[in-house]
Formats: sequence, C-alpha cells, structure tokens
Amino acid sequence: MTDAAHDRFITADDDGMDAALDEAARAAAAGEVPVGAVVVLDGRIIGRGANCPISTHDPTAHAEIVALRDAARRQHNYRLTGTTLYVTVEPCLMCVGALIHARVARVVFGATEPKAGALRSTQCAHEAPWLNHRLLVQAGVREQECRALMQAFFRARRQRPDAPPE
Repeated sequence: MTDAAHDRFITADDDGMDAALDEAARAAAAGEVPVGAVVVLDGRIIGRGANCPISTHDPTAHAEIVALRDAARRQHNYRLTGTTLYVTVEPCLMCVGALIHARVARVVFGATEPKAGALRSTQCAHEAPWLNHRLLVQAGVREQECRALMQAFFRARRQRPDAPPE
C-alpha cells in the first residue's frame, strides 16, 4: 500500500466508508470475505485493512485488526486516541475489544452483522460498565452498498462447488 493511499483526505463519513469499501473490494478480489476498514486521524487515513484471515492463516486478521495494526505502526503508538475507524460490517467481539484497547474514539460501520456484530446486533460490548473507555458508534453509513457487497460474495461462493467452507 502506497503512502499516497494513506494520505487520502476524509471530510465526511461517506468518504471514510468509500475508503473502507475500497479495502473490502481488495479482500473480495483476494477471495476473502469482503470486509474493509480504515483508521482516520485529523481527516487523514493512517491505517488500512482488508479482511485476510484465509490467506494469512490468521483468525485475528479481520479488516479492523489489520487497519489498527497499520495505524499503530505508522503512529509508533498502540494508542490511537482521537481516531475514527470506518468499517463496512459491524465489528465482532474480538474487534470491539481491540478498538477499546487502542482507545479509538469513534466507530462508523455500514451493514449490521446479525450473527456476530458486537456493537448493536448481538450485544453492545462497548457499553460494558467495567470498561475504562467508551466508543461512539455510528451505524448504517452506506448500509445498502456494504450489505450488497457481502451478499454478492456469499451468493457467488454458494454457486461454486470448490468453495471452502464458511
């Protein structure tokens, strides 16, 4: 990923989700579940992530985790205070935990994830009273587009007899 791709200026939630959708398209092209994420600080993308647990053989390589790792490396700090994470699909419990530990300020997601989403769908994990950090959450930004990308991916997988199990 070039530095120019990270320097893209984000002025609105639609811009952030557009960048996350670009990452989701990269994941899909690689045969991964099409989830993409970007971390933004002061209007600049400081971290990008495309879902890649299949190709990396790493169950933690969700788009959010990949983007957080990229941002932390670039910032030389695992604390990402003041940042916003844009992600195409509602984060799971593992990713919510990582977002809290990184001290991300805000999470903006597109499509809900009714089976594993941990910000709205199955639970509001970020609101647990024992946590020492809270996330602001904005749901449904470009929801139809994010959902359509996931649906098309899984529809195509079901039609391929050689597709690996989900």
